[in-house]
Amino acid sequence: MPPISIAIVEDDADLADEIVEIVNDTPDFKLVCCCRNMASALEAIPPLKPDVVIMDINLPDGSGIQATEKLKRIIPRTEVMIFTIYENTEDIFQALKAGANGYLLKRSTYEEIVTAIRNLMKGEVPMTGEIARKVMQSFREPQPAEKEESAKSKLTPRETEILQLLAKGYTTKDIARECSISFDTVHTHLKNIYEKLRVHTRTEAVVKFLKGE
Repeated sequence: MPPISIAIVEDDADLADEIVEIVNDTPDFKLVCCCRNMASALEAIPPLKPDVVIMDINLPDGSGIQATEKLKRIIPRTEVMIFTIYENTEDIFQALKAGANGYLLKRSTYEEIVTAIRNLMKGEVPMTGEIARKVMQSFREPQPAEKEESAKSKLTPRETEILQLLAKGYTTKDIARECSISFDTVHTHLKNIYEKLRVHTRTEAVVKFLKGE
């Protein structure tokens, strides 16, 4: 299989160099570009169509959340992993709403970063434990009954069950085992869920479902 192509958007030179080193030292990864601000990222990344973008939130000329939203409109199949020092729940929610596919803290280890990138390519949603807890807490706020009905009425009981398992952090393999169905059947259900909720990623599906939109 071809290597996973990766673009980096990070304004801190030392940290950018560390991530570049991780990518270059991993046999199945390939670095395509490293940008230090939003303007250069929006210019350089779309033509390259990388598999993954590692995106800092705090950029000198804008927000990584804004950059994520713009990139996902241009190259929707590219996975974006937010990479930041912040654990603010609102930042997390806004990043996911903008289309981010995963979220990791900058204190993550070499192994955690490599694993997260590989998991993105498998369709998983990498998050640290504390980030996942914060996101789920924000989703537990009461929602208007009619909104919850609107989202849930589109889904079958099985699709609802799968979304609930996704929200708990289950992988595709875990869901197949838990529901006693095949891996391919899970993928078919996910495809139907995306179509009904008009989303493109697991993260967007979970966010939309749990927010009752």
